[in-house]
Amino acid sequence: MIDGPVSDEPRLGELSPGRIPESRRREAASGLWSNIEVGACEDDPMNERFEVQRTIPAEAAEIFEIVSSPDGHVAIDASGMLQGATGEPAHAVGDTFVIHMDREALGDRPMGKYDVTVTITGYEQDRFLTWEVSGPNFPSIGHYYGYRLDPVDSGTVVTSLYDWSQVDGKWKPEGAWPIIPEATLKATLGILERTVRSGS
Repeated sequence: MIDGPVSDEPRLGELSPGRIPESRRREAASGLWSNIEVGACEDDPMNERFEVQRTIPAEAAEIFEIVSSPDGHVAIDASGMLQGATGEPAHAVGDTFVIHMDREALGDRPMGKYDVTVTITGYEQDRFLTWEVSGPNFPSIGHYYGYRLDPVDSGTVVTSLYDWSQVDGKWKPEGAWPIIPEATLKATLGILERTVRSGS
């Protein structure tokens, strides 16, 4: 999937009062947020966030090679929107590549074909990756996708992240979010496993 946190993503201490969810603690430890004040949040219903998991029988490095590559993003996309890519695999925060999109695949908005620039906002080699998207007439508005990889005896637990909680209300017409259904994230993980197994 293609999207990511905006560059001025609020720090965790600026979220609604409550307990910081474990998933966000781990993201903070991976560098997605800085200056975290652990314990600053007490309750977060996370009703504007998906996390789906799949255990893939492969090494984390094999999986990371795919999810950090622009061609890999296209290869595993289950939404049908990602049509092609230009650029090099990500190796650090700030790296960018271009994805050629077709929103017609979702059948929800007549946006046609367009390009987005993917900017990496969180990066830990073989463990963690998040990104934001932008374009000439498509600003980063606060939603993001990412992957977290946790090695286990049977392979790697891959967690797909999708968070639109920081999108301003003006960008949230009723019924428009989430853009990508949870089922599509799960399907993408299935394609990811198939891709890793095939060695593509």
